[in-house]
Amino acid sequence: MNRTEPVNAAVRAGVQRGWIELRQSLTNGMDLFSTFFWPVLTLAALYFMRDGSYEATGLGLGSLALPGVLGMLLAFTGLFGIAQYLALEREDGTLLRAKATPNGMVGYLIGKILTTSGQVVVQVAVILVFGAILVGGVELNSAGRWLTLLWVMALGLLATLPLGAIIGSAFESPRSMGFLSLPIMGLVAISGVFYPITALPGWVQGAAQVFPIYWLGLGMRSAMLPDDAVAVEIAGSWRHWETAAVLGAWTVAGLLIAPIVLRRMARRESGANLAARREKALQRAY
Repeated sequence: MNRTEPVNAAVRAGVQRGWIELRQSLTNGMDLFSTFFWPVLTLAALYFMRDGSYEATGLGLGSLALPGVLGMLLAFTGLFGIAQYLALEREDGTLLRAKATPNGMVGYLIGKILTTSGQVVVQVAVILVFGAILVGGVELNSAGRWLTLLWVMALGLLATLPLGAIIGSAFESPRSMGFLSLPIMGLVAISGVFYPITALPGWVQGAAQVFPIYWLGLGMRSAMLPDDAVAVEIAGSWRHWETAAVLGAWTVAGLLIAPIVLRRMARRESGANLAARREKALQRAY
C-alpha cells in the first residue's frame, strides 16, 4: 500500500466531514442563530452610523466601518470558531475518538478548518450584501478590487485559524474561554474598526499594527472603499505589501506552532482525563 494513501483517505474524510458539518450548521435553528446573531447586530450598528461622516472628508462613518467590521468578523470567527470546536469536542470525547482513529486528527482538523472557513464566508457575504445596501459607499466595481478582497480574506483565514487551534488546545473546557473576549475586544477598540486609527495616539497605532485585526480591516477597506478614502489611513497609503507581510508572518508562526501544540494536546488525551472532565462538569451542574 502506498504510504500516502492513509493520509489521503483522512484528508478526503475531513473534507467530507467539513461539508456535512457546514450544511448542518446552516440548516439547524440554533446553529443559524449563533452564526447570524453578531452579523445582525453589526448591521444594526452600521445602520445607525449611516448618516455620520468623518471630519471634513465627507466619508460616511458607516462606509468606513463596514470593511473593518468584515475584517473583525473574519478574525473573530477564525480565532474563536475553531478554538470553541476544539474545547467543546475535547470535553465531550470527540477529540479522543479522532485520536484513536489512524490519521484521525488530520481528518478532524481539516474538517473543522473547512467548516469554520465556510461559516466565515457566509457571514462575510451576508454583511457585505446587506451592509452595502444600508450604508452605501462600497465600490467593488473591478476585478482588481475583488481580487484584493479575496486574497485578504484567504490570507486572513490562514493567519487566524492556526492561532484559533492553538487557543483551543490550551483550554479543556469552552467555559474557561470567556475571559479571552476582553483582550480581543480591546484589540478591536484600537484597530480602527469603527473609527480611523489615525485619530488615536501614535503608541496605540503602533500596538494595533502588531496584530492581524488592523491589517484585515485595512485590506478590506482598500478593496471596498473609494480611492480618496486612503487619505484617512496611516501614511495615506493602503500598504498592500505590509498587509501581506504581517498577515503572512502570523500565518507562518501559526502553521509552525499549531502542529506542535496540537500533537502535545492529543498525546495528553485519555479516557481517564475525559472521565475526570465529565465528573467536574456534573459537579458544576449540581
